[in-house]
Amino acid sequence: MQKSEGSGGTQLKNRARGDYDQRTSSSTQIKHRNAVQGSKSSLSTSSPESARKLHPRPSDKLNPKTINPFGEQSRAPSAFAAIYSKGGIPCRLVHGSVKHRLQWECPPESLSFDPLLITLAEGLRETKHPYTFVSKEGFRELLLVRGASEKAVPLLPRLIPVLKAALVHSDDEVFERGLNALVQLSVVVGPSLNDHLKHLLTSGSLSIIKSKIPTYCSICC
Repeated sequence: MQKSEGSGGTQLKNRARGDYDQRTSSSTQIKHRNAVQGSKSSLSTSSPESARKLHPRPSDKLNPKTINPFGEQSRAPSAFAAIYSKGGIPCRLVHGSVKHRLQWECPPESLSFDPLLITLAEGLRETKHPYTFVSKEGFRELLLVRGASEKAVPLLPRLIPVLKAALVHSDDEVFERGLNALVQLSVVVGPSLNDHLKHLLTSGSLSIIKSKIPTYCSICC
């Protein structure tokens, strides 16, 4: 009788120990699984992509994924750039090993100055290549053709405000291109420009011109 009770107690102890061991093993497995998942989670959040999602950079707002960073800017092009891209300027830039040049689709002397000369003058305010070169060189070459004076004089009332806008521009290179264009125009039209100088050289624009290039300004005037 005592042996039966002893063996029964032993079985209860063994069963209890087994249940404890099973619970301990299950708890260990759960802790291990949680540790593995936590490790994977930390690895995923440490990746550059995840870090970018958790902590977005200010530049992400300026360069969303829908915009190609190597493409053209999303803002609308200027009037001159739009005309040039549509073939409205009958010349193209030819890149040379030493210097660039323009290739005209037809002889410049056969072209009407209205509105081409005014469009080129508006392009003097551009700040990006190739528009800066095309407008500057196109304006100069167009004034060199035979009969340029007769074609340019009637356009002076419309040319002067455009050149003035370049002369009061904050960009020094734009200012210089505008001043060079004014000098070239004065050589071609001569005294016909005098009546328009009062509209061009107002007190505001003249002070800006003098502050930028005093010597060049006196030569131009």
